[in-house]
Amino acid sequence: MATQLKPLEVRALVSEEEWQLRVELACAYRLVAHFGWDDLIFTHLSVRIPGPEHHFLINPYNLMFDEITASSLVKIDVNGHPVMDTPYLTNPAGFTIHSAIHMAREDARAVIHLHTPHGQAVSAMAEGLMPLTQTAMLIRDEVAYHDYEGVAVDLDERERLVADLGDKCAMILRNHGTLTVGETVGEAFIRMYFLERACEAQCLALAAGRDGLHAPPQGTPEKTAAQGREGLKLVGRMLAWPALVRRMDRLDPSFRS
Repeated sequence: MATQLKPLEVRALVSEEEWQLRVELACAYRLVAHFGWDDLIFTHLSVRIPGPEHHFLINPYNLMFDEITASSLVKIDVNGHPVMDTPYLTNPAGFTIHSAIHMAREDARAVIHLHTPHGQAVSAMAEGLMPLTQTAMLIRDEVAYHDYEGVAVDLDERERLVADLGDKCAMILRNHGTLTVGETVGEAFIRMYFLERACEAQCLALAAGRDGLHAPPQGTPEKTAAQGREGLKLVGRMLAWPALVRRMDRLDPSFRS
């Protein structure tokens, strides 16, 4: 097993652009843990490094999300092989899902996949995400669906994942969890925040029964969806994401190491 490189050694081996992507992705991992969305060492966040090689960064398989740093992220190729020395393992299931989307969608530079209880609960509901709240209506038009095929280790599933995602930027993996993509880490994270909050609110609303639910006025889900398509990009790039990075810097800036 390779010896772990120290943070300064990793930074010296990569471009400034890659290092910045490492910092942003490590921050996103810490925020997932902060919001309680992590699932032990499972699920993944990834980002594609610019360049013809289609290398991307993903989490080490044996670290908790609150342990992940910029230098501990693993750089792998489209075949799942590390392209830098690393003492860490990678997860075949994470490689299957993330590589499929990175290779198929030029705009999907960042991919986030979670297994939260609320996300899994909605993924098991026949109606999927319902337009019950403003949060849901802002993201719902972006949501695609993919049927469960077992633990995602079959490379043949990649074609079906990509086909089901189409040009959407969010996906509910049936009986499994949630997924979002973005041109930046911040954009993917904010989409996931809205998707997860919408799933949580739906579970809470349905716990009181369906009879008393209030449907939004006709036409408002479509209007709100149009507002969300542009608004979430702005929030993810210029507004909430920079604020979230500042929050993590206050809480524990070690993600930058």
